[in-house]
Amino acid sequence: MSAPSKSSASRAVVLLQLGGPDSLDAVQPFLHNLFVDPDIIDLPGAFLFRRALARFISTRRAPKVQELYRNIGGRSPILLETQKQAESLKELLSKKGQDVPVEIAMRYWHPFTEETIKKLLSAGIQEAVLLPLYPHYSKATTGSSLREWDRLANDLGARHISTKIVEPYFDHPLYIRSLVERVEQAIQRVPPDQKSKVHLVFSAHGTPMKLVRDGDPYSQQIRRTYELVVEQGRFGLPHHLCFQSKVGPQKWLEPSLTQTIDSLGDQGVSHMIVNPLAFVTDHIETLYEINIEARHQAHERGITYFDMTAPLTSSALFIECLGDLVLNKFAD
Repeated sequence: MSAPSKSSASRAVVLLQLGGPDSLDAVQPFLHNLFVDPDIIDLPGAFLFRRALARFISTRRAPKVQELYRNIGGRSPILLETQKQAESLKELLSKKGQDVPVEIAMRYWHPFTEETIKKLLSAGIQEAVLLPLYPHYSKATTGSSLREWDRLANDLGARHISTKIVEPYFDHPLYIRSLVERVEQAIQRVPPDQKSKVHLVFSAHGTPMKLVRDGDPYSQQIRRTYELVVEQGRFGLPHHLCFQSKVGPQKWLEPSLTQTIDSLGDQGVSHMIVNPLAFVTDHIETLYEINIEARHQAHERGITYFDMTAPLTSSALFIECLGDLVLNKFAD
């Protein structure tokens, strides 16, 4: 569909994403930016000590996290892959009659939200569609990015730029189809005589149970995505939903990926394919946590065949999904 005619030059699309360190030296300041976020460190009276705590945690964790990044090439792939998504989306929108810039605003590393708002101001943009690259809403992801946008738009004098926010699209048909396609591609890599042995493990980034108790919809939206992918994929294979990336002593969503691997090993399962949910590009959570750490654990538990689905990145179906979301906002 094409949106009603309005000067494309006055419009822009902004992809909201987490960000990631672009070098080993960037790991500590990236972690500091993450832990200084009040949506991440959310404790009673935390405003009194948040900065000191963030400095302590980031300094203490940096050497270990640097080693993880060293194992995946020394940097996060998120910016490069998000740039590919921005280019693909811009090309698709142009074909639909909307020749608009597609910018990137990262929450914790360059290009920061502040940099992107200044760029829009310089270009004379009057309307921005904010498109979170988090299909599922959580206070700690989409919520944090939108609050940062509002704060900086006010500080930088950008309140005249009207914004339209893309709602969570965890159940969008094209998003579901893009995930189904990735699972099908992974299943095709299994030798034909071994496909019946495969267990599909859908792993989503976890959140503290405190967020769930406070009404955060993320876990329910993740479960709905999982149900739709399994329902529409009709894979005919056992499937499991689990969560990963727990940090700190709080109770998080369960079962964890490590618990799930242990359980499958106990059952004598020999083949598994891990399908990352809620990640639309590769992250350290996929390249290290799943493809290195979980793979090693699986092999130790007797699981001889281990695979991970490819990231959505510039999946044609996923880019079509993003395009549909943007065009609907242009039409509002």
